[in-house]
Amino acid sequence: CACHSYQTVLKVKVVLKLSSQEKDPMFWNRWAQQTLKNALTLQTLNTNKAKNLILFLGDGMGVPTVTAARILKGQLNGQSGEETRLEMDKFPFVSLAKTYNTNAQVPDSAGTATAYLCGVKANEGTVGVSAAAVRSQCNTTKGNEVTSILRWAKDSGKSVGIVTTTRVNHATPSAAYAHSVDRDWYSDNEMPPEALQAGCKDIARQLFENIPDIDVIMGGGRKFMFPKNQSDVEYPDVLKHSGTRKDERNLVQEWKDKMKDKKGYYVWNKKQLLSLNPNNVDYLLGLFEPSDLTYDLERNTDTDPSLTEMVDVAIKILRKNPSGFYLLVEGGRIDHGHHEGKAKQALHEAVEMDRAIGRAGLMTSIHDTLTIVTADHSHVFSFGGYTARGNTIFGLAPMVSDVDQKPFTSILYGNGPGYKLVTGARENVSTIDYQDNNYQAQAAVPLSMETHGGEDVAVFAKGPLAHLLHGVHEQNYIPHVMAYAACIGQNRDHCLSRDGAAALKPALSVMAAILTVTRLLC
Repeated sequence: CACHSYQTVLKVKVVLKLSSQEKDPMFWNRWAQQTLKNALTLQTLNTNKAKNLILFLGDGMGVPTVTAARILKGQLNGQSGEETRLEMDKFPFVSLAKTYNTNAQVPDSAGTATAYLCGVKANEGTVGVSAAAVRSQCNTTKGNEVTSILRWAKDSGKSVGIVTTTRVNHATPSAAYAHSVDRDWYSDNEMPPEALQAGCKDIARQLFENIPDIDVIMGGGRKFMFPKNQSDVEYPDVLKHSGTRKDERNLVQEWKDKMKDKKGYYVWNKKQLLSLNPNNVDYLLGLFEPSDLTYDLERNTDTDPSLTEMVDVAIKILRKNPSGFYLLVEGGRIDHGHHEGKAKQALHEAVEMDRAIGRAGLMTSIHDTLTIVTADHSHVFSFGGYTARGNTIFGLAPMVSDVDQKPFTSILYGNGPGYKLVTGARENVSTIDYQDNNYQAQAAVPLSMETHGGEDVAVFAKGPLAHLLHGVHEQNYIPHVMAYAACIGQNRDHCLSRDGAAALKPALSVMAAILTVTRLLC
């Protein structure tokens, strides 16, 4: 297979390039000593008040995905990959979060979103409601609603935003604003009649009604906002992309009418988005696909914005507020790639989210911005097989199986759609293009969709009070730390000292600006 020979050449080149310096013990000693010096500087803790809060959520981005994405990022830059640093790797504080739902050992994205956004663990399949609510039972909603940190931030006078590569009414973003006993109630079309009759609202409707004036909303999900069978603006001849709403409401038009005198803009493609002057925009609704955005590997770079481009515009709009902002950013299709067994799609999504993290870092300061990067859950994704240094992350293990005498890829899944038998035996991967963008890695157990994994996920943190994220915590601890750092939400006693003066001190804006510029120039 041509893939195999290319892989061998790449491996040889990388090993030759690395061997000279890495054989010298001084190389490793110097590196470790510099790391030690950097660590010692962290002994002076950042106890500033967080003006801004940013949460990057890699949906399904377990630790194996982070490691594999790191290698991919390096290899995309012509390096071996293993020694590369992701933007999230540069964050000084790392902890682990326990992801289980109240009724599930291996969680889903809805119950976990309620935990890291609302500060309360919940049942799988539910968003913005406590564990007293039962999935799909509308009458268990009322009285069990829980509010999110996005709401706490808005109530405190901050600007707030949601940016996602999925539908804006998907599980992760919806927990920021909705209270729904079923994550799949995207519009009234997906709801049972009895739930509608009982007064439950679909999630798309809640996006516009629950928290007035969310400043920035960007992602997919257009079809859930428009009357049933109304043709989509981008795909007018594709029936599955047409509007879904049975109540005949046009939620986008209602939003535009409401915002016409408030510097509000609706966009649905990249050209419209990038033509905006953020200084003249106070509210932005960007819906770039009828459902989820396309995978970054398949994205039309002329018509569809990247996650990095959306984050760039969002921060430029939100940071105008002198009281600061809260921004939720979801790399949501990492999860979808894994569910489909398409590791290449998933890992490229993770690399793109890391680019967005880097962009946000350049636009903010660690002195007044608490940034957290984490995942909601993991996947049964792994890579192994004693691969050599510099082996392409999508390549083969260096030996064949000693059981069936066939080669195998380093990347494998515990279950999923990649399980395949040919004449009663495991498929020989050397006969196919296992580096294709949509190749489905082999799986141990056949399933139409691969499942989540139940292990802890990493939590990376930088900025004011980031050191409070340490050790192993319950996932619902995360928004409590963010709120505490920003003096919003329920726990604000520490924000004032006994004499009534501010206890958590705002960062010195001039010093922060100087340090930010210095960092950009270095």
